[in-house]
Amino acid sequence: MRHARRPRPRNRRLGAGLGLATLALPCLVQGALAEGDIRLDEITVAGSGGAKRADRPAPPTGVVGPPPPAYAGGDVGSGSRLGLLGNRNVFDQPFSATSYTEKLIRDQQARSVQDVVNNDPSIRTNVPAFSGILGFFIRGFPVFAQDMAFNGLFGVADAFNPAIEPIERVEVLRGPSTLLSGVPPFGNIGGSINLIPKRAGDDPLTRVTLGYGSTAQVYKAVDVSRRFGDAKEWGLRFNGAFNNGHTPIDNQSLHFGVAALALDYRGERLRASLDLGYQELDFTSPLRNRNVAAGVRIPRAPDLTLNQQQPWEYRDSANQQLATRVEYDLTPDLTLYGAYGVSNFRQEYFGGVLTIFNARGDYRDPISYLPFHIVNQTAEAGLRGTVETGPVKHSFGLAAVGFWQDLAQPPAQTVGPTIISNLYDPTYVAPRSTFGLSNATPRTSSRINRSIAVADTLSILDDRVLLTLGGRWQSLDVNSYNPATGYRTGSSESGAFSPGVGLVVKPWEKLSLYANYIEGLTSPAAPVNAVNASAAFPAFVSRQTEIGAKYDFGTVGVGFAAFEIEQPFGFLDSRSLVFSVDGRQRNSGVELTVFGEPMPGVRLLGGVTLLDGVQVRSQDPRNVGRTAVGVPDVQLNLYGEYDLPASLVPGLTLTGRVIYTSAQYYDLANSQKIPDWATLDLGLRYNTVFQDRPLTLRANVVNVTGHNYWASTGRGILSQGTPRTFLLSASMDF
Repeated sequence: MRHARRPRPRNRRLGAGLGLATLALPCLVQGALAEGDIRLDEITVAGSGGAKRADRPAPPTGVVGPPPPAYAGGDVGSGSRLGLLGNRNVFDQPFSATSYTEKLIRDQQARSVQDVVNNDPSIRTNVPAFSGILGFFIRGFPVFAQDMAFNGLFGVADAFNPAIEPIERVEVLRGPSTLLSGVPPFGNIGGSINLIPKRAGDDPLTRVTLGYGSTAQVYKAVDVSRRFGDAKEWGLRFNGAFNNGHTPIDNQSLHFGVAALALDYRGERLRASLDLGYQELDFTSPLRNRNVAAGVRIPRAPDLTLNQQQPWEYRDSANQQLATRVEYDLTPDLTLYGAYGVSNFRQEYFGGVLTIFNARGDYRDPISYLPFHIVNQTAEAGLRGTVETGPVKHSFGLAAVGFWQDLAQPPAQTVGPTIISNLYDPTYVAPRSTFGLSNATPRTSSRINRSIAVADTLSILDDRVLLTLGGRWQSLDVNSYNPATGYRTGSSESGAFSPGVGLVVKPWEKLSLYANYIEGLTSPAAPVNAVNASAAFPAFVSRQTEIGAKYDFGTVGVGFAAFEIEQPFGFLDSRSLVFSVDGRQRNSGVELTVFGEPMPGVRLLGGVTLLDGVQVRSQDPRNVGRTAVGVPDVQLNLYGEYDLPASLVPGLTLTGRVIYTSAQYYDLANSQKIPDWATLDLGLRYNTVFQDRPLTLRANVVNVTGHNYWASTGRGILSQGTPRTFLLSASMDF
C-alpha cells in the first residue's frame, strides 16, 4: 500500500552526490590545472556579444555568450535581450525593462525567481510562498511560470518553479513581448520574464556555497567554470545545488536538487551553446491558494507559520530540459541563428485547495490526487543584421518561431471525505492513501503556437532618434481531449497579425524619451482547481500603449513609464469553481524606477508603480467601472545596500528592502477585500579572505517583523504572504 508520506530516495541520492561534488571538485580542478599550464592568447570581452579575439569585435546584438555588462553597482545589467532584435542597451530600448544580475541573486540569497523579482515594483506573486510553484502579476495581469523563457525559448524551464542556481540574469520586460519574442504558451501581455543561463567566464571559477534556512533547511551548491582552447573558445560551466529540510511552515519539508551543464563555443564566425538540466522537488505539505465563498468577508490573515494543509499532503515533480542555440556570421553585418529546446515535466500532487466559508476562518478542504505531465518543444530560426541606407542605419531582425505542447491533466481523483477546519486552529486527520488510484496521464490538451516576425530599428542623427517598426503574424491552435477515450472534445484556432512600433528620441545625450504601441494574442488558462481546468479557450487580442523617459546619470539610472493595457480577463467562480473568460480589463499605470550607485558604497534598486485597474466589460453590467480583481493602487519596492567605511569594518555591507502593496479586491462586485501590507527585509554581507581564498558570509532576514498578511487576490484566488525567514550562507572561491 502506498501512503502519502514516504521515502524520497532520488533527491537524497542527488543531494549526496552534490555533497561529494562540493568536496571533490575543487581538488580535482586544481589537480588538473597543476599538471600542466597552458598559455592562452589575449582575449577582449565585448559587453553584449561575448568574448572574441582582440582583432575581431563581437556583434553588438549577439545573444550567444555573456550578457551585456552590469550597470554601476552591479545589481542590474546595462542592457537586456529584445528577442529577434538581440541585446540592446537599456537606454536605447523603447520599452521598460530590467535585467537582474547573478551578483544580486547571490547577495540576496535568492532561492527562486520569485525572490529575484521581489525587487520589481511592477510584479507581485499570485501563489503563496513555500508552495513550490511560481506565478506572477506584471502590471496587474497574470503571468504564469510556464510563460517564462529560458535563453529566449518558451517551454524549456521547469513548468512551475525553475531553479535559480544555473541563471546568470533574470530579465523582466514590462508590457507585452509579442513582437520581440513570439507568443508565450498562454500569450499573457502584462510582461515577460527571460532566464539567461550562466556561461563560462574567461577566469577560472570554482565556488562552493553552504547555507542554512529556517527552520532547518540545509543548502549546498557548487559552481564550476572553465574555458579551454588556444583562444579560450570552448567553455564549460556546471551548477549543482541541493536544499533539504524543514521550512518555516509547520509540518512542511522539502527536498530539492538541480544539476545543470552549460557548454559553449566562441569561434571567429560561429558561436554555439548547449544547456542540459535536471531538477527534482519533493515537497511535503506544500501550501496552496485559498478560495473564499461568495459574499463572505475575508478573515484576517492567520499566523503565516501555521500550515492548514495536511502533514501527509505532497507535491513531487521533476523536469528534464535541453536547449541549444547557434549563431553564424554570414558577413560582419549579418548573422544567421537558430535555436531548439525540449522539456519533459512530470508532477504528482496529493492534497487539497481549501475554501473559506465564513468570516471566522472556517474552511472546507477536499482532498484529491492529481498527476500532471507536460512535454514541450520549441524552435526558432532567424536573421539579424545591420545595414545603412544613406543617413539611416537599420538594425533588423527576421524570425520564425514554433511551440508545441502536449499536456496531460486528468480530472482530480477525490480521496476520502472533505475536511472541515479553521485557519487559526487547523485540524489534522489520519493519513490517507493513494493506493489503487491511477497515475496515468493521458493527453487532455495540446497547443501549437506559430509565428513569423520582422522588425527594423531605424536610427538617424548618430543614434539620437531610433524608430522600431515591425509585426508578427501568429496562430494559436488549442485542442482539448477526453482523457478516457482520447477523442478531441474541443478546439480553438486563432490567428492575427500583431503590429508593434517603438520610438526613442534623445534630445540630450543622457535623456531618452520613448513611446510604444504593441498588440498580442492572449490565450487564458484556468487554475488547476477549476472544474474545467483542461478546457481550451480561444485567443483574444490585447493592446498596450506606453510613453516614458529614462535618464542616465552615469552611476544612477532612473525611469518613468505611463502605460495602458487592455485585455480579456478570466475569473474563477467561487460557487461553481468554473473558470470563465467573460470580461475585459483595462489597467492604466505609472512606474518610477531607480537603479545604480548614487555614491561609492551606496546602491539603490526599485521604484513605485501606481495602478488603476478597471472592468470595462463584464457579464454582469453592474460590475462595469468597478476595480479589477487583484489590482492594487500602489506597489512599492525599494532595496538598498551600504558598505561600511573600511576604517570601521572593512568588507561589511548592510542591506535592506521595503515592499508595500495597497488593498486589493477579491471579487468582481468589489464586496470582498484584503488590506494593504508592508514587509521589511534586512541583511548583512561580509567579504574577506580566508587562507588566500575569497570568502563571503551572508545573513538575511525576510519579513523581519513577522507581519501576517494576505499577499494577493488575483483571478479569484487568495494567496498568503511570506513568514519571517532566516537565511545564512558562506561562499568560497577556489
